[in-house]
Amino acid sequence: MGERYIVTGVAGFIGSHIAERLVSEGNKVIGIDSFTDYYSTKIKERNLRKLLDSTSFCLVKEDLLRVNFDRMLEGVKGIYHQAAQAGVRTSWGNDFKIYCDNNILATQRLLEAIKNTNIRLIYASSSSVYGDTEKIPMDENDRPMPVSPYGVTKLAGEHLCLLYHKNFGMDVVSLRYFTVYGPRQRPDMAFHKLIKAGLTNQEFVVYGDGSQTRDFTYIDDVVEANIRAFQKGKSGEVYNIGGGHRIDINSVIEKVSKLIGKNIKIKKIEKQKGDVKDTLSNTEKARNDFNYKPMFEIEEGLRLEAEWIRNNLDILIT
Repeated sequence: MGERYIVTGVAGFIGSHIAERLVSEGNKVIGIDSFTDYYSTKIKERNLRKLLDSTSFCLVKEDLLRVNFDRMLEGVKGIYHQAAQAGVRTSWGNDFKIYCDNNILATQRLLEAIKNTNIRLIYASSSSVYGDTEKIPMDENDRPMPVSPYGVTKLAGEHLCLLYHKNFGMDVVSLRYFTVYGPRQRPDMAFHKLIKAGLTNQEFVVYGDGSQTRDFTYIDDVVEANIRAFQKGKSGEVYNIGGGHRIDINSVIEKVSKLIGKNIKIKKIEKQKGDVKDTLSNTEKARNDFNYKPMFEIEEGLRLEAEWIRNNLDILIT
């Protein structure tokens, strides 16, 4: 007999993968998603196709700011809080309110709902909290200095989790993801855009000169990190979850061009505000506490993402 879990943002890239893993292991999952229009709802619906075929999965189409938690918390062992308004470049200006609502207020409301329970919460944070630091690799003890409004809201969510842990003894663990990729990756993310551009003979826009590097983390490694952090992560702690190596964007373009067998049209424009130069995770803490070891190399991960995009072009081309 499995356990009962809640996954927020279940129709998204990471949330849908976590929910599938939990169901595959014999658990029951309540998935919450508001289906915001940040990208096509057709993509989110397809992300859920496998889950909706399972009697162990229940979908709640509701905003976290309005959902009635009282009716769904009974018997729940844990919550994987993946819901968030994503996107560094779109977090400036008037849209900042959307980020505050979905990343800060929604997290605070969720914490309030479970503060008198024994439910363990895994909070999805981001490497964006570190900002444009010159210290590489990035360590959990480094001072966070986000350079985007998005990063500010994700850090605020972390701090809320810590506040509720300190004041109410809540069981919370925060995971700082480093650029997650793979099948179902959001269409606004670089790998998705690059592969789709190559497959459809479109232009791929590079912000800056392409020398910027990222620590890319394959989706299966992120899912495994969530499961292990739930089992053995220390309450009140923050952990880096990265691929453990970095690669520059120009090299990624070369790899994808080779993978799909054609040169991709490239247009380089000015670096965007909020983009950082380099990221690289120090994952020693996660390795020591719950044996986190990223398994996927970039070439294999890119192949699997390209395969998914090729098979889903019918909903990805707008």
